[in-house]
Amino acid sequence: MAGSANMNVMIKAARKAGRGLLKDFAEVEQLQVSQKGPGDFVSRADRQAEQTVREMLMEARPTYGFLGEEGGAKAGEDPTRRWIVDPLDGTTNYLHGLPHWAISIALEHKGNIVAGVVHDPVKDETFWAEKGEGAWLNDTRIRVSARSRLIDCLFGTGIPFGAKRTLPAMLQDLARLMPECAGVRRLGSASLDLAYVAAGRIDGYWERETFPWDIAAGMLIVAEAGGFVGPIRDGHKPLEHGDLIAANPAIFEKFAEVVRARP
Repeated sequence: MAGSANMNVMIKAARKAGRGLLKDFAEVEQLQVSQKGPGDFVSRADRQAEQTVREMLMEARPTYGFLGEEGGAKAGEDPTRRWIVDPLDGTTNYLHGLPHWAISIALEHKGNIVAGVVHDPVKDETFWAEKGEGAWLNDTRIRVSARSRLIDCLFGTGIPFGAKRTLPAMLQDLARLMPECAGVRRLGSASLDLAYVAAGRIDGYWERETFPWDIAAGMLIVAEAGGFVGPIRDGHKPLEHGDLIAANPAIFEKFAEVVRARP
């Protein structure tokens, strides 16, 4: 794979963490698991993966800041750059033995995401992009789909679990969208859903409640694959507020109109 020095470091870190996660995934019943909250689990493997990624990234770029799902935020000497990392996006899938999870790494510069990697160790698929350089799956350039009718389109989403505040709104979204499209999938990994939009495997994705580490890398990969990304609510920014819509340009406005509709 070609790419900048930063991209090479990101891919190496994601793949190294992925090898460790795969080893534990093969013995998922023996994982040491602690409960963080309803429906939201963290494993020893998850924490180890973040440590692996952090060590490799910080060794290569010791002045950059770091924001990770498990370890929180750490300011760097360079206030303009930071890594944004989800060491295991799809933890619930992982702990149930479902082979759909990923490592997500993004590089932020002056508030903008300039590089992103989403690595799926199970399928040996690495989605990556750098700003202005296009989007890639391993060594192959990828583009969003060209479907232009909602009825032909397949969408991904994240459905809130437990008592999350956005569940009623999401159920209303589904009631409006499902009669208008070919189907909706809830796959359980926001970063991979966005990567699948970029690769044309699904035509669009939306979610109302995410964190920066869930979506930072995937948003850039979608944009560099020719897709559109925006917020659900007026005046919001996906990385700040957590709500986003991503889709190919041909259906973005129609899709957004359905999701943004108020009952």
